Amino acid sequence: METIIQIAYFAAAFLFIVGLKRMSSPLTARNGIVWAGGAMLLAVIVTLFWPGLENYALIIIAVVVGSSIAWILAKKVAMTDMPQMIAIYNGMGGGAAAAIAAVELLQGQIPNAGLMTLAVLGGLIGSIAFSGSLVAFAKLQRLMGDRPITFPFQQYINLGTFALAFLAGIFLILNPAHWILALFFFLALGFGVMMTLPIGGGDMPVVISLFNALTGLAVGFEGFAMGNAAMIIAGTVVGAAGTLLTILMATAMNRSITNVLFSAFGQEDTNPQSCVVGSLKPMDIDDAAILLAYSDKVVIVTGYGMAVAQAQHKVRELMDALEKRSITVKFAVHPVAGRMPGHMNVLLAEAGVPYEKLCDLEDINPEFSNTNVSLVIGANDVVNPAARTNTTSPIYGMPILDVDKSANVLVIKRGAGKGFAGVENELFFADNTRMLYGDAQDVVNKLVQALKKL
Repeated sequence: METIIQIAYFAAAFLFIVGLKRMSSPLTARNGIVWAGGAMLLAVIVTLFWPGLENYALIIIAVVVGSSIAWILAKKVAMTDMPQMIAIYNGMGGGAAAAIAAVELLQGQIPNAGLMTLAVLGGLIGSIAFSGSLVAFAKLQRLMGDRPITFPFQQYINLGTFALAFLAGIFLILNPAHWILALFFFLALGFGVMMTLPIGGGDMPVVISLFNALTGLAVGFEGFAMGNAAMIIAGTVVGAAGTLLTILMATAMNRSITNVLFSAFGQEDTNPQSCVVGSLKPMDIDDAAILLAYSDKVVIVTGYGMAVAQAQHKVRELMDALEKRSITVKFAVHPVAGRMPGHMNVLLAEAGVPYEKLCDLEDINPEFSNTNVSLVIGANDVVNPAARTNTTSPIYGMPILDVDKSANVLVIKRGAGKGFAGVENELFFADNTRMLYGDAQDVVNKLVQALKKL
């Protein structure tokens, strides 16, 4: 029976890989999720036949309760809340790996020090991913401020907490006492919280990817400790994918991963050289509609503000209204726009915007110079020319969308506040930029109505 189970685990791992591969394209992503879900179902079912398995009633109750909660929440969650749902579900994976490590270490049945070391490493990494993801969820859900939370000697305290957790892990390998086990997990969970507090909401795409990688790594380690092939392969694949995505996200901001984790990026910039000379120039809805109506080409740039206002469906209506006038409409999507990788793509796809209209930074930037109007909806730092011109700016060197090269720029914004990086946006003060103040959904709706009247 154990041989059959291992074969089923390898089959499940193969299906995981196929599912992950298919998720890499929007055209096959839905099918990929089905493949991965089938793999998980297979792995769960065959595990019930593991020789010597006990407590079937508790296992079945846990599976039914957990699956029911996940199903209900997934059906109810708004697409705009997807980042925090992913953060919390990813944290659950890390927590599960940590719980497996705790049980294995409590039972004391790990046969040698090498496998015990892997179990301890899995427990350490899984705990960090779990508690860190909870803080990320709280920031995204606005249960706590999304700005960096800092205090004196923070990095030294964090380093000390991690060092103590690591030492507790070593002592646990040498002497698996219950009190050392409790201390180990307490310190590991505490470090996960402490390392995430100084990270602002705008860096969440990188943080979510990093915790995803840590969860996969923890699962892989626990798979080795338990001799479970499915956990080893699935954890390794998830860990590798998460690591690559983390590096890509950091590269898209021209920042190192250590800078994301330890710089408390997003605090208010008080450098006098970062001040922008000029004034914001508002425009009324009717004039903006006329400007759009008599354009040949419009590029719409979406950001986190669109997600907060849940304006994606109105943006789709605006696209339709413009295309009825034979106006070319494209969407510019920055790699780190929003609060998770692909956040804008998901929202626009939900609203029915054709995927071929979504353009990456490298593809759309050469087109801004021959664009009549660029409409910026809720984006800030990813369109700030200071990233190209101001060497003192915190975002200097970050690849941005070259919106300022358009003939005209319309910016929809709630107010005159700064973006996540805490710096003024030079684009908003440019001669070719006009501001449309208000909630994104309301402003876009008024633009649509005004266009229909022309």
